[in-house]
Amino acid sequence: MKEQLTTISKRVLQDCLGLKAGESFLVVADEGKKEIGESLFEAGRQLDAEAMLCVMRERSKSGEEPPAPVAAAMAKADVVVCVTRHSLTHTAARKQAAAAGARVATMPGITENMFLEGAIAADYGKVKELTDRVTAMLTEARQVRIEKDGSTLAFSIAGRSGVPSTGLYLNPGESGNLPSGEAYIAPVEGTAEGQIRINGSVAGIGALSSPLLLTVEQGRLVRAEGENAEQLLRMLGDGDGRQLGEFGIGTNDKARITGVVLEDEKVYGTIHVAFGSNNTFGGTIAAGVHIDGIVMKPDVYLDDRLIMEKGVWKE
Repeated sequence: MKEQLTTISKRVLQDCLGLKAGESFLVVADEGKKEIGESLFEAGRQLDAEAMLCVMRERSKSGEEPPAPVAAAMAKADVVVCVTRHSLTHTAARKQAAAAGARVATMPGITENMFLEGAIAADYGKVKELTDRVTAMLTEARQVRIEKDGSTLAFSIAGRSGVPSTGLYLNPGESGNLPSGEAYIAPVEGTAEGQIRINGSVAGIGALSSPLLLTVEQGRLVRAEGENAEQLLRMLGDGDGRQLGEFGIGTNDKARITGVVLEDEKVYGTIHVAFGSNNTFGGTIAAGVHIDGIVMKPDVYLDDRLIMEKGVWKE
């Protein structure tokens, strides 16, 4: 198994991150993901990179910063891969590493199964083509409306730029998730109104056995109803963690709903929203937490134009 993980890691490092001999390569892992981190480290070593493995204590939630020495090391490396339970994607450490020129891939919640099957096996040239097209659509639009089973959530994205997560991070400063395949954007703070029915999964909770109904007023989550409602509210806290921070669209046709949001939010035909920090991709919220929820088979409108009907693309 470990040999297979190392072989796949080599392909990922070469194809998705363009790791070259002599480059400095840092793997940031927490205690629970140490074995996968070791496979990535071994793959980097076999590719003749200057490979390093840093194992830290597990963070308490997605969006929480790593220790300062880890953040400093990230900013000094050519290529960084983060294999952790909770996401480092929307942290200042990731943003600063990219700004310093590192090529960064974050793998929050990655499992051995996800390495061996599913989204990691996608044709990332195809994923990039769709992701770039959807990113342009988000950048050009001013308003989003999501409808699902009688619930409607609408918000402004005017003046905001879409962000591609293509799975290909080959140039200095490029970063995103692996496995990947999504286009996302920061909604204009305070504009979201309505309700959204989360029926796929939630980061930190997993796959849902029954939907969560979330009510949003003036951009803020004011009520959650359903089996996992209290757990979600506890994770978000009482502050800015309850502000709507992200809208994303999955673009990876190999991704599956697994209960791990890293793969779930990439599933073709789904959308996701997140509450909490978005200051790392064009918003103003710095909450120290970022929690995604996936909606399967939604209707999605951009500027009143139907682009997705029950999860099927119309464009």
